[in-house]
This record gives sequence, structure tokens and C-alpha cells, in this order.
Amino acid sequence: MHKALLIDPNVQSRKKTEHMLNWRQLGFVLEVYAGHFAGIMKLLEREHFSLLLLDMKHSPYQSLQICRQIRGKSQVSIILVGGDRDFELAKQAMSYQVNDYLPDPVQASELTASLKAVKRQLDVQSGKEPVTAVDGGRRPRPKEPIIDAVKKYVDRELHRNITLKKISEDLHFNCAYLGQKFKHHENMSYNEYVLKQRMEKAKRLLEQTDLLIYEVANMVGYTDIDWFYKKFKAYTGTSAKAYREIKRLHVVKSG
Repeated sequence: MHKALLIDPNVQSRKKTEHMLNWRQLGFVLEVYAGHFAGIMKLLEREHFSLLLLDMKHSPYQSLQICRQIRGKSQVSIILVGGDRDFELAKQAMSYQVNDYLPDPVQASELTASLKAVKRQLDVQSGKEPVTAVDGGRRPRPKEPIIDAVKKYVDRELHRNITLKKISEDLHFNCAYLGQKFKHHENMSYNEYVLKQRMEKAKRLLEQTDLLIYEVANMVGYTDIDWFYKKFKAYTGTSAKAYREIKRLHVVKSG
């Protein structure tokens, strides 16, 4: 079990968070700090916690100050809950390397996913879970529930005009914040990710089906065939027609 500390002086929101989940089932023993923010650093010096959950609904800027102070002394896992969707606030929170920022109203499913991601990370650090060698031995980043939701949305709607603004509205997130969070997690912008998904699907369709090229273009979200030709050639270095011919010739030779 990992020790988690919920920091929230407000009685109502504190009880709501406490009773939202079965903490032990998720691998955490939850303790509560209900005092003033000024006493938090002394508490953290006396006791060890694996995770801090900081409710920032009632004192957002004071909560960020606490994050800054904590990061000056420790890399303990931090989840900020109950913040608003203001981009500058979220951006500042991310600068303190918090594990997640869950705007109000916090959903049980989102908090559960964040806790599972933190637990995986803690288990790796403690040797309870093997480290997967990725990118020259770097540890893979823990999954982010909102990023997974964006990627599923893209996969499902790839044939449509899918803007980050539309996804942000549907998922109830600030568009600028979501774009920055996506880039931080995926090491590429949202637009770069969508282009990659479209081009990779187009390549598969050209290789594995007899669809006409304009049909392939429509299936990956391009109604302007000339624009599809341009993007495909820039991505692969060859035209869609030549790509299909080369791949099929390769299949014939290898067969």
C-alpha cells in the first residue's frame, strides 16, 4: 500500500473526495490534512507520503504556491483536483511537474485512472513492476486518461474534420491547455499526431485494399484530393499511386 495525503481544508469537498473511491482497492491508504496550508510543509517533513492530492477549488493560487514549495524539496507524486479550466492556471500547475490536473467537477473515473497511473509509476520505482525499455532505456510515461480519450476520439472520427477545439468542447476541457498537455505527453502537437494517424491509415489502405485513391483520401478525412496528394507525398516521399505500386511489386517479389 502507498500512503496518500489529501490536502483540503474545506469539509464538504474533503468528504466528497474521501468517499468518492475505494482507496485501498486502488492500492492507497488515504490520510487527510484539514489544517491551514501553512502547516503542510512541517507535516511533510515529519511523515513520508508517496502521493499528495491537493484540492485547489477554494484556494487555487495558494495551492500552486504549495506545489512550488514542495517541488523545491521533493519529487513526490502530486495530483491537483478541483481546479478550474483557466489555461494560465493549468500551465503553471504543469510547470511544477504535477502528475495530473483534474478540473472541477472531478469525475470518479478520471481520478481512478490518474491514481492507477501514479501507482504503476510508484511500483516501478519500488521494484514491484519491471521497467520496460523504451527510447534508449527511458521509462514510458504513465498513461493520461484525457490523452487516451483524445486519441480514441481521433481514431473514431479520422474520416471527419476533427479539430482540437471540437474535441475540447466535447470533453469539457480548455483547448489551449489540452493542446499543451497533449504535446507534453506525446512529444508532438495534436495536428502532427492527426496527420500521422491519417497518413499511416492511408498507407495501410493503399497496401491492403483495392479502394480508389480518392476513396482512401475520403476515409482518412480529405475531401480535397489534391491536398491529400500533397500531404501524402510530403509524408512518404512518393505519390499515393507510386506507393501502392511499389508495395504490391514488393509483395509479388517476396511471394
